Amino acid sequence: MNLTIYTITPYQYPELLQQIRPLPKQLYVAGTIPPDDQIFLCVIGSRMHSAYGKEACRKIILGLHGQPVVIVSGMAVGIDSIAHEAALEAGLKTVAFPGSGLSSQTLYPPSRRNLAERILNSGGALISSFQPEQAGTIWTFPYRNRLMAGISHATLIIEGRQGSGTLGTATYATELGRDVMIVPGSIFSELSYGPLLLMKEGASPVTSAEDVLHELDFVRERLAKVERSPERLAATLAKMKKREETRLAGKTAIQGPQVDISQLVLSGEERTVYECLRDKPLPATDIMERLSMPVSIFNITVSELEMKGLVAQESGRYKKL
Repeated sequence: MNLTIYTITPYQYPELLQQIRPLPKQLYVAGTIPPDDQIFLCVIGSRMHSAYGKEACRKIILGLHGQPVVIVSGMAVGIDSIAHEAALEAGLKTVAFPGSGLSSQTLYPPSRRNLAERILNSGGALISSFQPEQAGTIWTFPYRNRLMAGISHATLIIEGRQGSGTLGTATYATELGRDVMIVPGSIFSELSYGPLLLMKEGASPVTSAEDVLHELDFVRERLAKVERSPERLAATLAKMKKREETRLAGKTAIQGPQVDISQLVLSGEERTVYECLRDKPLPATDIMERLSMPVSIFNITVSELEMKGLVAQESGRYKKL
């Protein structure tokens, strides 16, 4: 499978994705990202799902046939893949965020490359913030989960065990002020831990496509209140483009050995990671191990350093500029 991959910069991102912070400096895309007038619904759940979870996922998504809904997921084994498959069956556009780069050699998981091709052939897209040759590893998945939540108007949790990445994605969605829905499960099943916990925290329980559409109606109402004139859209895009040009100009200005780190405004974590790269480039796992830094903190920190033009990723390693 040979993918045609292109890059987009922040002012070209879907509107909702422009709101996340830190903002990726660029995204790699294969296929076509659906327009902003669609409702993006992130559907995620356990890799080791139950028969109930699979049936619930399929029933709800198939019931969305004919609606302006885009299904977003991570193309992983389990509920993610079931969500993409159901979307294709329902005739809905679907967008996948693999936990890797988009190169045919590294696309993860390898067993879902046929699914990736079908997503593209149906008019959907694959999106990644990682360089095409970046393999899927422990730190790539939390970062892609953040992007999935960021691009979506709402997130639907099918199943999720305690400590799963599913809960992390729901947390990102909540922090962004997005709607979170759950499919209730048995109180005796460990797969119900995530959904029931989220329901206690205010997530909306849904049991059918009609319930999901009812929740998404509130999203549509909020969107309808936002002025979307061509003039305003053009002005917004112009501002984003100007901001991107300014950022790139600033990056050029501070690159090179003349950088005086003492004169830069950096957080403690940013300074620590930057100093860790002083001697030689390192892979993300080595940096996190040396600094005893959690994956979530590392992802945010290194993104800020990249945006400031202080570090760059090359061949799976981070280097100081």
